[in-house]
Amino acid sequence: MTTRPIRKPWHSAAAAVLMVAGLACAPAAHAELYGFIDADGVAHFADRRLDARYRLFMKDGGSFDTSRDSRNSREAGTAAIDLEQHKLYRYIVNHPNIAKVEPMIRQIADKQDVDPALVKAVMAVESGFNPSAVSPKGAIGLMQVIPDTGARFGVSADARRSVEQKLADPRINISAGVRYLRWLMELFPDNLELVLAAYNAGEGAVQRYNNRIPPYPETQQYVSTVLQFYRLYQPGGGPVVTRTSAAAGGPSRVKMVIGGRRNMP
Repeated sequence: MTTRPIRKPWHSAAAAVLMVAGLACAPAAHAELYGFIDADGVAHFADRRLDARYRLFMKDGGSFDTSRDSRNSREAGTAAIDLEQHKLYRYIVNHPNIAKVEPMIRQIADKQDVDPALVKAVMAVESGFNPSAVSPKGAIGLMQVIPDTGARFGVSADARRSVEQKLADPRINISAGVRYLRWLMELFPDNLELVLAAYNAGEGAVQRYNNRIPPYPETQQYVSTVLQFYRLYQPGGGPVVTRTSAAAGGPSRVKMVIGGRRNMP
């Protein structure tokens, strides 16, 4: 008797999105990621050029920029731009907090049948791997979980700690965020773009727009940016780090500028 291997549900959805990203969502087809490192060693990322300091870092799933402007900059002798780009890349893939939370990510993601690379991508965009991150809208921790959402997915207050305090615990935070992702994957099967849109704007917003990505610039940018990181965190998904870039030291902190999480309707 021959037994067919079990294919996890996220495999088909992920493969479809990574192969045809952009057919259902225009921003994903031309997604870009900008960044720079400031004088204090803080890495800043955004899905658009917020000011003159931001330079195109990645486009179309993890490629370094090879545009005419970038080549002209290199020819003009601004070699620091290349080093900065390599530092940013190394920061994304080798952030010190990734090593700390990776075992938790894999354990929790495997239990909920969610791709760990997707969890890391969401975490990168939501908090920049900062477990102490709190958004102006009250989203907390690595996965930027809103307390009401945390309560929906198993986080309850007790005599010692409130929901907010519990969500500051990385394991509890990751668990709540991953459970929410799993629930959204069942609500929007085989459509990772809608899952991400709902994680950002709430499933009610996606449903109100007839199961399409809501026309919020923030949400559209969020979806395309997470997909960029998702491609990068897939095995073999990023550009090769050269010997020069591997020798360069990476920044010590990160600031993601993607837009605050919306409260769910």
